Amino acid sequence: MARTIAIVEDDPDQRANYADAITKKGYRVFAFASRQEALAGFDEALPDLVILDIILGEEVDAGFQLCRDLLARAPSLPVIFLTERINEIDKISGLRLGAWDYLAKPISLDYLAERISSLLRISEVRAEQGDARLSATARRIGDLTLDQEALLASWKGQRLDLSGTEFRMLAKLVRAPGHAVSYETLMNATMQSLVTNNTINTHMRNIRKKFEKIDKDFAAIKSEYGYGYRWSSDV
Repeated sequence: MARTIAIVEDDPDQRANYADAITKKGYRVFAFASRQEALAGFDEALPDLVILDIILGEEVDAGFQLCRDLLARAPSLPVIFLTERINEIDKISGLRLGAWDYLAKPISLDYLAERISSLLRISEVRAEQGDARLSATARRIGDLTLDQEALLASWKGQRLDLSGTEFRMLAKLVRAPGHAVSYETLMNATMQSLVTNNTINTHMRNIRKKFEKIDKDFAAIKSEYGYGYRWSSDV
């Protein structure tokens, strides 16, 4: 069965263009023009991936509200923000909510299709492997286990619900435990444009919070003021 993609976009031309391009890639597409329409659709069934604009009609933060609602229902659901709002505070807000990606308009339709395909592959491998199974690419660093194939991480045997970006940053951070990793290196790990030090700090806060949900005494990620972060090998 074809994977389902939901698009929430109030501009009818953009909505039609996205839907047409994604449908041609073999996906089943549901397109909604407003937050209310999207909520009604999601009450019927949740898709495999959601693309959200932030401003929908008169609601300037509708996409953020939808993201919050969706991830409360399905924490592992891949969510992509696709928006003209590319200032840092909006991007940080989206990442804090748990979005897997934050893309700026205008966008190449081929690139959008590739991002969808990539995130769905990650989601599928995670679902197939689950918490207990590890691939040949799995690596252990003390109490931390990283599965590079599925972009899965676990701490003390419990799964960390990281986005793909958060996983890549964590993998870069623990590549050499005890050594400081620069902001620039961590920016490269995000595979995103328009990344600043504050964006990296937001990602790191999110990653820490996810560790702390499992282990309230977690303290392995150390800040190196003005430089970047370090994974403490002593923890």
